Amino acid sequence: MDIIDTPNLPRAYGYMPIPFRIGQMVGPLVGGTFSQPADRFPEIFGRSELLKTYPYLLPCAVPAIFTAIAWLLTYFRLKESVSTKAPLWELIKEPFLRQSSTKPSTGSLRDAFANSSDEATAEEVASRPLPLRAVLTPKVVSVSASYASMALFYAAITSIVPIFYATPIELGGLSLDPPRIGAILGASSLVQGAFQILFYARLNYRFGARAVHATGILSCIPIVILFPVTNTLARAHGMSLAVWLAICAQHALTVNLIMCFPCMDLFMRAAAPNRASLGTTNGVGQFAVSGARILGPVSAASIFSYSMQEGHDAWSVYYFLMAIVFLAIGASMSLPRDPSLWENNE
Repeated sequence: MDIIDTPNLPRAYGYMPIPFRIGQMVGPLVGGTFSQPADRFPEIFGRSELLKTYPYLLPCAVPAIFTAIAWLLTYFRLKESVSTKAPLWELIKEPFLRQSSTKPSTGSLRDAFANSSDEATAEEVASRPLPLRAVLTPKVVSVSASYASMALFYAAITSIVPIFYATPIELGGLSLDPPRIGAILGASSLVQGAFQILFYARLNYRFGARAVHATGILSCIPIVILFPVTNTLARAHGMSLAVWLAICAQHALTVNLIMCFPCMDLFMRAAAPNRASLGTTNGVGQFAVSGARILGPVSAASIFSYSMQEGHDAWSVYYFLMAIVFLAIGASMSLPRDPSLWENNE
């Protein structure tokens, strides 16, 4: 993104998640199509005792093979962009050594390097990467917290949706089979990706990144509410038109949530203390987001399973999801109206 000028950043970040959306579209289709292959394709896999014993081996093996191919292509075909190589241990200990040797203040870029060069100009200071402690400014921390809380909800919701669809109606789900679940999730990802590519930049230019982000976060409230509403409709009328309309409404609202990701990328870029520290700043944000993506599916799926047990509150998982929503709303309050306001204040 260093080669993109600031006015075109929203358009560029709108295109960045394309590989992720393609994976989200193809992944559910693979899982829904190749699950239980011995039963669904007996003429091809009916004689395989392995696939009869492990009915979900094939849908797990297909993406694993693609991942292995991608790794091999990356390792053998891509060229390293760094001409000088440093040992791994040197890369690990270097940030800690810099922190101990330079005690920077987060308030000023010049203070961060005062001990290392008394004659450094402002341009020279701005071109140097800051140590980790100097990167952890209030701006970076606030954006990372907002990004992590939003990613926590998204990870939780994406793990709950297929479980909710597969759970019997009498237990709080919709009793859908894997092929239909895969088709729904694949179609939803296709619409989300297309909408983001076509409209995100326009919405950002028209309303600003914070307004788009706030709309996506607020959309999480009806997304959660539609889970029990959809199950109630299914209990009363079966898989009627009303149920399918509720499913479509939930996925349509998820499109708003998807718009939060490029907004967070723009805020993270603007929060960086200087351009040279952009990599470290993104690393801090991705560290927080990765933790949220680990915690989200584990906690949400566990609470959903707990709520399905007899004698427990069936709405426990929805209370949990709603708590994450309000956490994300609170974390987003510290964001400026537009990322450029932070950049202009540097």
